Amino acid sequence: MPKGIYECIDCGYREVRESTEPLLERSCPNCRGDMVLVGFTEEIEAVGEPISQKLIQEIKKFYEIGGVLRQEANLLAFEVLSIKEENFEVVLRELESLGYWAALKRRGGKIVLYVFPAQHVKSENPLIGILLFVATLISTFGAGYLLSLGYVQALDQYNLPGIRNIYLNALAFSISIMAILGTHEMGHKIAATLHGVKSTFPYFIPFPSFIGTMGAVIRVKSPIPTRNAAIDLGVSGPLAGFLVALPVSLIGLKLSLVLPSSLVNLKEGGIIFGTNLFFMILEKYFLHLAEGYVILFHPVAIAGWVGILVTFLNLVPAAQLDGGHIARAFLNEKMHAYLTFGLGFALIALSYLWVGWLIWGGIILLMGRIGNPGALDEVSPVSFKRKILAIIALLIFVLSATPVPLSTS
Repeated sequence: MPKGIYECIDCGYREVRESTEPLLERSCPNCRGDMVLVGFTEEIEAVGEPISQKLIQEIKKFYEIGGVLRQEANLLAFEVLSIKEENFEVVLRELESLGYWAALKRRGGKIVLYVFPAQHVKSENPLIGILLFVATLISTFGAGYLLSLGYVQALDQYNLPGIRNIYLNALAFSISIMAILGTHEMGHKIAATLHGVKSTFPYFIPFPSFIGTMGAVIRVKSPIPTRNAAIDLGVSGPLAGFLVALPVSLIGLKLSLVLPSSLVNLKEGGIIFGTNLFFMILEKYFLHLAEGYVILFHPVAIAGWVGILVTFLNLVPAAQLDGGHIARAFLNEKMHAYLTFGLGFALIALSYLWVGWLIWGGIILLMGRIGNPGALDEVSPVSFKRKILAIIALLIFVLSATPVPLSTS
């Protein structure tokens, strides 16, 4: 026979009784108020069938529960009176072994544990990723070849020393850009694995453009467990990609051509790469670029520049972008939605600087309609180390910000 958990509707006093009547009138020992049945301590009946006692026992190992607040075919909601296990990832692993996932949320001043069946995660066909990798390697090599033509032509035009082997320059560009993009996504993959989040290996996306790709992605196939994990997943990719883009940019700038602006005759329709604080610092303190001089980028420098731009775009704190996951760890769902739509409209307004912001702002608004559900555990606090990581991400975001990425002469 299950025991009932009763709570006073006046003072909140709780106690366990043998009775399971919904209301005990005037029986609170503190204030003599009405005691209402709010849950059970033993087996609970749901849709004519008992809830797994093994599941209940497992939950009680980690939480003191006060009763069932909601009960449906595929969802249980327990009020949590106290937390015994602070590491929610441990809880999630144990419940997943029983075929369940869980979420810990604050609702109406209470801590509520939601338990629901774990979703089956389908395995991916590795051949798809391999084919996309090869296709992107070819497309970026082709883009590097076209970029190298202009670089070698400039070497001949100004009679300057440099690497004139077009194929070598093209290969260097392809390897550089794929290393940056691949490391970015592998940063996410490693962080996901460390936190028990199921994900795919990177998928490269070939695309006929001046860089030969639309980037790379990984698919996250299970929920993010905690806010700490959300920050780790959000920061890991941009930080890893940035650390590779740094030496690539340094090498590329060293191979680039520095010329007096008076000698450079830009062809109509030529691409002008926008600047950011990171490249401004490199140009001033690494190249010692004097006023009145311009840089004709080597293809490797272009790869580094693209890596910095990708880092900036991914760190925009909106929707499901990397920066969006970081921001969501500190904001509730409603505030994050306001931030997402605000940034989307702000980028559209900035399209007078660069038309690409119109597209990017539209993408963010579309992503914002889906929202960002956040981590499963939104009760446990964000650790000090993750706050430092978030500040590092903000610093990288500022350094890589490129208001006008591209323009033409």
